[in-house]
Formats: sequence, C-alpha cells, structure tokens
Amino acid sequence: MADSNGPQGPTLNVEKIYVKDISYEAPNAPNVFLEQNVPEVGIQLHIGHSPLTADEGLYEVVLGVTVTAKIQDKTVFLAEAQQCGLFRITGVSTGELPMVLEIGCPNILLPFAREVINDLVGKGGFPQLLINPVNFELLYQQKQAAGSQPASH
Repeated sequence: MADSNGPQGPTLNVEKIYVKDISYEAPNAPNVFLEQNVPEVGIQLHIGHSPLTADEGLYEVVLGVTVTAKIQDKTVFLAEAQQCGLFRITGVSTGELPMVLEIGCPNILLPFAREVINDLVGKGGFPQLLINPVNFELLYQQKQAAGSQPASH
C-alpha cells in the first residue's frame, strides 16, 4: 500500500496570483489619437523569482511585461505590469528548480499578465492588445546558453 502521508513526486501548487506593480502612460495624448500611422509595438519580458524565507518550498515568481508603442520617435503609450504568483514547489531537484521557476510558473502567469496589459491599453483608449503565446522553454535555453559562453571584451 502506498504511503499517503507525503507527496508522490514533484508538485507545483499555485498559492496566490497577484499584481505587484502596474504603470500606464500616454504622454502624447490626445494628439496621438489623430495620428494616421500605425504604431510600432514592442514587448519585453522579465522573469524574476525568489524563495520566501519564512516558508520552505514557497517561491515568489514575477513576470514583468513592458509594452511600448511608438510612432517614429513619439511614444503612443507605455504599459508595464509585474504579474506575480506564490508557488509551492516540492519534490523538485535543485538542478530542475530553475526550469520550474522560469518555464512552468511564467506559463501560468502569462494569461493574467496578458489580461492586465490588455485592460490598461483599452482603458487608455487604444484598440485591444493581445500578447502572443511565449515559448518560455526557448527563452530559458537561450539564457542558459548566454550564461555558459565566455564574456567577450
């Protein structure tokens, strides 16, 4: 009979999803609404994580999203959000933990961040802005590859 007192293998539980910080600017409004040109939109992502020292196995993961829309050198809008989650992770080896924190957790947070950014942009008077799916595994592999290469001077 299996021991029902302990977890059977790795677990990833979502304890809390929350927004830590949001910011929105449309510095050239209302004139920007008269523009005929379509803005160029850039999206930057940042993933941060840290253990909560008061509780073993509990980690805060922060998915930072910055969206900048510009027409030539004029900023149309700038929307930023830090979408966070508290995740309880157990049964994962030290070597695999960064993958869970930088691939698994951001995949859970991305739909929430997408909604926050879309709401900010829409409330700013602009059309819907949907963030496409992100391959966090590829981003993790690129980060690992960049970290293993010697620095060039």
